[in-house]
Amino acid sequence: MAVSIDVLRTVFGILGNIISFLVCLAPIPTFIRIYKRKSSEGYQSIPYVIALFSAMLWIYYAMIKTNVVIMITINAVSLVIQIFYISFYLFYAPKKEKTLTVKFVLFVDVFAFGFIFFLTYFLLHGQKRVQILGYICMVFSLCVFVAPLGIIRKVIKTRSAEFMPFGLSFFLTLSAVMWFFYGLLLKDMNIALPNVLGFIFGVLQMILYMIYKKPGTKVLEPPVINLQEISDHVVDVVRLSSMVCSSQMRTLVPQDSADMEDTITIDEKIKGDIEKMKESKEMLLISKN
Repeated sequence: MAVSIDVLRTVFGILGNIISFLVCLAPIPTFIRIYKRKSSEGYQSIPYVIALFSAMLWIYYAMIKTNVVIMITINAVSLVIQIFYISFYLFYAPKKEKTLTVKFVLFVDVFAFGFIFFLTYFLLHGQKRVQILGYICMVFSLCVFVAPLGIIRKVIKTRSAEFMPFGLSFFLTLSAVMWFFYGLLLKDMNIALPNVLGFIFGVLQMILYMIYKKPGTKVLEPPVINLQEISDHVVDVVRLSSMVCSSQMRTLVPQDSADMEDTITIDEKIKGDIEKMKESKEMLLISKN
């Protein structure tokens, strides 16, 4: 039984929605790390600002081109999630990054989208409007795939893939495959073509991640130091040194006259006792004889 093109297109559209939703959730580990560190320093907000702009454009495109309503659902969800990510990033961002992110959001998501909207809505009509807007969506879809490559310089410089989330690259690649076949079956090259490069960029990012991912190494732990034993040892050394110093001082420093008289008296008493013991011994021998 042959499967119709409409059914296949619907299947790829649903799979595209599911995987694109997973793409939206892929940065969650990054934001968990930001929350634990209480700082978003080292991470970039550009991918989320560009993703928000792309979602806005595709919603506008899907509303004009009536037969791609399935794209409205995922892009509406993506729009809400990207707003949350940007807000979360701004909350923990240093002052400099916060200022740059706000300026970038205003320039891209407000002024640029507003300019495109008024240009296409009021100056273009019919199929021409759909065609021009489709080209614009295609360009900024490429920006979504290329945006994570902005951190490649940092990855190569630091030789670490810490700031290149593998999950995001992986799901972007799968999403590109699904949306490519959806656009191909829909005969909409504005949807299909960007995902060809999206697939290439996604694979490239995963290769870079595998190259610069630091393998798990066993960290040599320093020997455990018992502070109590060290303190006891120090006390013993101090006591010993004080005793040695005390004895040396006694031999080096001359005693006063009172101490010397006491020492002489003790010596004379000992000598007298020895003489008395000798006399008593001699008397005992005489009495025996």
